[in-house]
Amino acid sequence: MSQTPDVDRLARSMLLLHGHDDEEHEHGHHPVPDGGAPGSWRKAPDFAADPDRAAAVRESTQRDRERYLTSGLASVDCRFCHVAVRVKKLGPTHTSVQWTAEATTRCAHFAEIRAAGGDPARERSCPRLADSIRHAVAEGCLEEYSSAPSPGDG
Repeated sequence: MSQTPDVDRLARSMLLLHGHDDEEHEHGHHPVPDGGAPGSWRKAPDFAADPDRAAAVRESTQRDRERYLTSGLASVDCRFCHVAVRVKKLGPTHTSVQWTAEATTRCAHFAEIRAAGGDPARERSCPRLADSIRHAVAEGCLEEYSSAPSPGDG
């Protein structure tokens, strides 16, 4: 019978085989960072010695997160039950919809599913809201973004 291999030992041997060692990583990372556990390391510095820079990095990260989560979103009201959601139309077949807890609770389509004993979280979308989004695009109230370059882009 063969013994079960030690996964950690096997991983270390593979790293050594490919030119990595435990003492110092290629990118200047060390196995024991400030406040870290022995044998662990992080990819990005924490700027613990420079509180001003740490604060600037946190602020920049927060701005990036907010921009990523909210950029291009527009409020769309369902023409049937009047719930408001935030929508970004990324193309003909891709629409990003951010539902609030209130909108999920008030959506008539989801309420019908709950009343029948179903789980609206398993639904792909609300067809009435999808119709409202198509209407908002057609009326010019919602811009459709495209990843394809415009004809004049070079």
